[in-house]
Amino acid sequence: MALDLDRRQRAMLQEMNVRVWWPDAPLEVAVPTPAPAAEIAMPQTAGAPERQATASPRVVPQEAQQAPAVQVRRADVESMDWPALQDAVAGCQACKLCTSRKNTVFGVGHGPAGPALPPRVDWLVVGEAPGENEDIQGEPFVGQAGKLLDNMLRSIGLDRQGTSGAGVFITNVLKCRPPGNRNPEPDEIAQCEPFLKRQIELLQPRIILAVGRFAVQSLLQGSVPDVQSTPLGKLRGKVYRYHGVPVVVSYHPAYLLRSLPDKAKAWADLCLALDVMQKVSQAAPASSIPL
Repeated sequence: MALDLDRRQRAMLQEMNVRVWWPDAPLEVAVPTPAPAAEIAMPQTAGAPERQATASPRVVPQEAQQAPAVQVRRADVESMDWPALQDAVAGCQACKLCTSRKNTVFGVGHGPAGPALPPRVDWLVVGEAPGENEDIQGEPFVGQAGKLLDNMLRSIGLDRQGTSGAGVFITNVLKCRPPGNRNPEPDEIAQCEPFLKRQIELLQPRIILAVGRFAVQSLLQGSVPDVQSTPLGKLRGKVYRYHGVPVVVSYHPAYLLRSLPDKAKAWADLCLALDVMQKVSQAAPASSIPL
């Protein structure tokens, strides 16, 4: 079935290297039509997804189960301003990843800001952890997955350089690379989570795009029951909230490089995020996040 796409939508798809059929082109990849705007709900908290038979390991311990050292660290980070937070990440030795990293990866983004203030951004993209290239350069999403993410952002009129006019900040749950690009471990996420939380408080984004299982679990663990055991594919297509900020879930670009057919699903996720952002912009100007 063909989609009724205008030239702008075709250009957006071309940026993502997703081919679709229209009368003057052959059928190659069918892209599902994103949900109509009227059907997109923005609940304060999401409903519980169906429980899976086989549960994956928990990624982040519950608050009551966290070690006292982590709780003290959280309280300390909560009072930091942007420069202090950057310094804290750069010098962090809270977990074993500090012994194998080349560089910490704080994040990158552009937007209007004053002296010693964070950039003012509309969009926050949260990934999982730095890879080899990110560890070398100290910037998130700079390898092949980064090129795909840049194409995805351009497809909806955004870029990390800030030339689009809408501020974008890109970061990860972990600020150091796990050796061999292995999955993050629970204690590593627990130590880095206060950094991400404070980044969100200071950046005050209007929407968060969470890409990858560990990013989704970290952001939604307090509001979505069974998020640790629910496959990412079943969490897609809904709008969640992180302390009042809309969150849209999608696949990690590195996964999309291995699973090309799911690029069409990622396109639908971007359409959903763009629609939500338009609603947020129409509803009210950016405001402080109630934390």
